[in-house]
Amino acid sequence: MTQILIPVIIVAAIGLIAGLGLAIASIVFAVPVDEKAEKVRECLPGANCGACGYTGCDGYAAALSKGETTECNLCTPGGNDAAKAIAAVMGLEAGSVTPMVAAVMCQGNRTNVEEKLDYSGVHSCKIATQLFGGPKNCVHGCIGFGDCVEVCPYEAIFICDGVARINPDKCKACKMCIKTCPRQLIDLFPLDTMKAAVLCKNHAKGAETRKQCKAGCIGCMKCVKACEVGAVTVENFCAKVDYDKCTGCGKCHEACPVGCIDLYQISKN
Repeated sequence: MTQILIPVIIVAAIGLIAGLGLAIASIVFAVPVDEKAEKVRECLPGANCGACGYTGCDGYAAALSKGETTECNLCTPGGNDAAKAIAAVMGLEAGSVTPMVAAVMCQGNRTNVEEKLDYSGVHSCKIATQLFGGPKNCVHGCIGFGDCVEVCPYEAIFICDGVARINPDKCKACKMCIKTCPRQLIDLFPLDTMKAAVLCKNHAKGAETRKQCKAGCIGCMKCVKACEVGAVTVENFCAKVDYDKCTGCGKCHEACPVGCIDLYQISKN
């Protein structure tokens, strides 16, 4: 009997000593909890996208708690609801979040762009870009392998006819897709307002663009001349619209000879 009790007592004593040691260590090395940061964190959606400019939701909550920023409206996925909740916790002005949605500025589908090679490698836009600029003739357009689809935390992106498209009902404007796209083809677009959008990012000269894509911008400047408010400019042979100036009149759309400028009024159901 003694042979059994002694080992049991020894093991129990070791467990008791180890438990006391851990309890003391947890007190000595305890990290103070920032209760205000915790409350702010509860107001955020948890996407950890970095759209606020900080290292995810925890970073933004800590910055607000420490007074590093007083802006409660930096979380675009959370929108105005999150801004108001944060303001209530911090005792600050909520401000407002301009509703935005991501859109892919490319019409390089299978009808407009032909393939120049039979790609059989890893289906990654980033990797495919390094192999002769990807499988399509246009080396500036959407490759369509779905890197943006993989990173979207809201399952808002899908591939249609070889080009990425975004469901505005699901998009939270978190910018994850914008950071991921190797061609920088995704822009944030104002929600519920009529705006002109150039659905092309090809910066080649007009003649070369026409060889690559039937719907690519040729930099002809007709849209610039048609715009009466100075919202359209051409930089490096590709048109660009300033959404703050654009009135959605549609004159640039009418003037574009290749149809790469369209009027968008994206709304959520």
